[in-house]
Amino acid sequence: MACPLLFIALFLSFTNAQLPGTWELLVSNAGIASMHTAVTRFNTVVLLDRTNIGPSKILLPKHKPCRHDNNDAILKRDCYAHSVLLDPQTNHIRPLMILTDTWCSSGQFLPDGTLLQTGGDIDGLKKIRKFEPCEVYGVCDWVELDDVALTAGRWYATNQILPDGTVIIVGGRGESSVEYYPPRKDGAVLLPFLADVEDKQMDNLYPYVHLLPNGHLFIFANNKAILYDHEINIVIRVYPVLDGGPRNYPSAGSSAMLALYGDYSTAVIVICGGAEFGAFIHTSTDTPAHGSCGRIDAMLPDGGWEMEDMPFGRIMGDMVMLPTGEVLIINGAQAGSQGFEKGSNPCLNPVLYRPDQPVGLRFMVLNPGTVPRMYHSTANLLPDGRVLLAGSNPHYLYKFNAAYPTELRIEAFSPEYLSLDRANLRPKIVEIPEKVSIGEAFDIIVTVDLPVVGIIELNLASAPFATHSFSQGQRLVKLNVDPSTPDDKGGYRVRCRAPPRSEVAPPGYYMAFAVNQGVPSVARWIQIIS
Repeated sequence: MACPLLFIALFLSFTNAQLPGTWELLVSNAGIASMHTAVTRFNTVVLLDRTNIGPSKILLPKHKPCRHDNNDAILKRDCYAHSVLLDPQTNHIRPLMILTDTWCSSGQFLPDGTLLQTGGDIDGLKKIRKFEPCEVYGVCDWVELDDVALTAGRWYATNQILPDGTVIIVGGRGESSVEYYPPRKDGAVLLPFLADVEDKQMDNLYPYVHLLPNGHLFIFANNKAILYDHEINIVIRVYPVLDGGPRNYPSAGSSAMLALYGDYSTAVIVICGGAEFGAFIHTSTDTPAHGSCGRIDAMLPDGGWEMEDMPFGRIMGDMVMLPTGEVLIINGAQAGSQGFEKGSNPCLNPVLYRPDQPVGLRFMVLNPGTVPRMYHSTANLLPDGRVLLAGSNPHYLYKFNAAYPTELRIEAFSPEYLSLDRANLRPKIVEIPEKVSIGEAFDIIVTVDLPVVGIIELNLASAPFATHSFSQGQRLVKLNVDPSTPDDKGGYRVRCRAPPRSEVAPPGYYMAFAVNQGVPSVARWIQIIS
């Protein structure tokens, strides 16, 4: 009997070794388990947990005052950091100071590159915070605003930047409304849809919100979606129900809007995975997760859901838009639900979703990791094309002696486009404007080791706020470009046209990737100005 088992083990090891993608450990102890993660325009990464979680594994600097909170059940005087800043180039960690509770909060980058962070629990329920990023060796830190607050408490809400640069804040536990930053005079505006889709599990939390290129919002919660005109607070359309059970917290799969391109007249939304209804209520940790995906063109007036299945059932997965327009589905579990001690059977294999392939051929299983990334884990695209993995804490406090312990390690996953055999195809951007206006034509210059034989793309990737299996504000915009022409210095000049309107690309900083034959460059940050 031992021989067949040995054969199977060797076969699986061989198979895994042949699967695309590579893993690397960046930081063995980040000090915190990141519940929320965002990449700044200075190529640093903000990692943020909650404050009332007890001692972390990293102290505040001695010059920083400790946090005092008589209502904190664990630490009345808290000298530990609950947010850190990572430099992925050196893997250096710098502790940051956060005062109010950011548990299950939301965020979004503003047009000037400042990270807006809203809500949370207890003293953070109506709090607004900002992080204005700085150079790697700067001293920037969190600022908690005292002169302005949210109108409603926002716990498990979703943020999305709008074409005018303001941010809409959607939903939250017990809040069937939206509001805006900067605040508007009418405060919170009722959105009954969020109450209509609430069930016994509250499967309407952290709604999936996507800004469509016509300026309207696609809002999905539980198993239903609407097209919402935020300017006049009207529901324009109710989409067909997505079969397969609830899809949002606490039963969440994940969602992404596929790359916008061409005349920007289509916007395809993909929603994958989720928990069986009842798994959360009954703490049924071994109930298998769903593996179905729904795909819909939200701009088609009569469009419906196209269904397909992932190779694995998955909850708590993250969908990361890659510079190529493909989607990486990573992290999560194959059974249970979101919540403390409610998931099991970690899904270690990432999956690549290739949207241009026909149904049945879109998913590719990738090389598995070894670190379970389950509840409260994150995934973010880095400017060098890798994907940063952080967090995982399925416990109320930090707990390291457990089947799925609190995870302080930070890893990076490199998709196949970063493999050594494609290095000669990888372009390098040597010239690009620092900022461009909506609709502006501009040139970039790239170099490539091998001769260019096709179109060099320039694709703009936003820097989303990743939390609870959804990247708030994530979008990839493929610019219209002319064929490249050789210049007199051995490079290639590419004529590009900025997005034609802010509905396609809201104002702000984007990672600009040159892509040659499916291989992206290291990104350069570019600011889109409306």
